[in-house]
Amino acid sequence: MVNYKVADESLAEKGKEAIYIAENKMPVVAIIIRERFMKEKPLEGIKIAGCLHITKETANLARTLKAGGAEVYLCGSNPLSTQDDVAAALIKEDINVFAWHGNTDEEFYWCIRECLKENPNILIDDGADMIVTAHKEFPELISSGTMIACQEETTTGVKRFKAMEKQGALKVPLYPVNDARCKNQFDNELGTGQGIVSAIYGMHVLFAGRKVVIAGYGHCSSGMALRARGLGANVIVTEVDSIKALQARFAGYQVMPIAKALPDADIVLTATGCKHVIAPTKEMFDLLKDGVILGNLGHFDIEIPTKELYEYAKEIKPIRTNVEELIFPDGKKIYLLAKGRLANLVLSEGHPSEVMDMSFSLQSLMSEYIVKNKDSLKPGIIEVPEDIDDKVGFLKLKSMGIEIDTLTEEQYNYIHGFEEGT
Repeated sequence: MVNYKVADESLAEKGKEAIYIAENKMPVVAIIIRERFMKEKPLEGIKIAGCLHITKETANLARTLKAGGAEVYLCGSNPLSTQDDVAAALIKEDINVFAWHGNTDEEFYWCIRECLKENPNILIDDGADMIVTAHKEFPELISSGTMIACQEETTTGVKRFKAMEKQGALKVPLYPVNDARCKNQFDNELGTGQGIVSAIYGMHVLFAGRKVVIAGYGHCSSGMALRARGLGANVIVTEVDSIKALQARFAGYQVMPIAKALPDADIVLTATGCKHVIAPTKEMFDLLKDGVILGNLGHFDIEIPTKELYEYAKEIKPIRTNVEELIFPDGKKIYLLAKGRLANLVLSEGHPSEVMDMSFSLQSLMSEYIVKNKDSLKPGIIEVPEDIDDKVGFLKLKSMGIEIDTLTEEQYNYIHGFEEGT
């Protein structure tokens, strides 16, 4: 019997249509891998719990894991990113879902606990909240060996797990799927990069001629800077990493501290994985331009100091769906997207299906790999095997009808040897 708590079961048919649209653009995870999983059942008897954005793309991952024999439990990884129609559709397919758009922090963790109560063998996380909660509240899942291994989907989560490992607190084998090439060079750079359209969805703003500040120049934010420039914006990059700052400058962007960039910024977009990119002070708030649009595309709502902005504003007015006008004491108006949460997911449905095809193919194949190798895995961060990363790339090219060259034996020996020189 399926267990669930969703917003509105009557939305299932609409959700089914959305999943179908995504499925047609996800041939690797939704066709190639799913068909093999249906035949081979590599996940038979395995429970998989995922704390993920409940979107039409995630639905296709869930369908594939279920096709492989897994019992699947899902909860949302962000209070505002769940697509309620998709959640409703999934429970009709016997996938257990605890997620709805707009849940509170208390409800968010209730949903995580409902999944963990089912004693899952594999966790797939997006932001680390489920795996951290398992360590804190369900240690018996780890000590008993019930939990075989975990996967992490996003940069923010990987940073948290690196900190856990450094402090000796990470007790499970953890695969940072985010760090695989088929993930961060496509999902992050292209998916998050294209996410700047959330400002267009939210405020119907013209980028051409605007001054757009992009905080950070990692995989996600470099993609954002490129897309903003492609729309005609004058892009300024802020950074704390000297090498990334150099990369941004040599890519043709202006680079400066955020305090110098804010007074002229028409749009400020963040994706750093850090907190208080805009410092939560009156002095920093006073630098903001009247009418500026603030949007965060990073995982948590603390890159832009949402709580402090709300406290500082004398009035907060919802003016469009998921857009608020904050009126400061001096009368200045600031436009905040998605309450400082993932604007690209909240306003514009998240990353395109084409790139999520690769991310979720990795997670499907890694689930299979974990089951096959369960007796030899040790706690700690373990890189995604290169052959799995390469396989996803190969299958994606194949699905697109693209062929590439292969090394001859002579070429292979040359690049793997040292004897042959000048």
